[in-house]
Amino acid sequence: MAKVVEKLATKSVNLAQKTLAFGKPRLQTFWKYAKVEMRPPSPAEFEAIKAGAAKVIKTGMSGEWMNITTKDAARNVVISIEVILWFYIGEIIGKRSLIGYAIPGAYR
Repeated sequence: MAKVVEKLATKSVNLAQKTLAFGKPRLQTFWKYAKVEMRPPSPAEFEAIKAGAAKVIKTGMSGEWMNITTKDAARNVVISIEVILWFYIGEIIGKRSLIGYAIPGAYR
């Protein structure tokens, strides 16, 4: 029995070392990109955001959006669907249910 436990302990240590050696460079790469991509916008970037939103509004009002190619329109639809689905997935995770919110006092 002692040999089995000793063998299990050495194998688990070896597995942990291999997992750490495999995951450490990937985690460093993830953190490198996460620090850049996941940060909130800086005050200097708000002007660019404002200009982009104004351009979208201008394009919508002038009818310029009707002159896009079918490929661009399909890509925009797919991206919009993806954003909406991720929103709903976040809602499901947040409310911990597929249907409705748990409102205290609204049910028995």
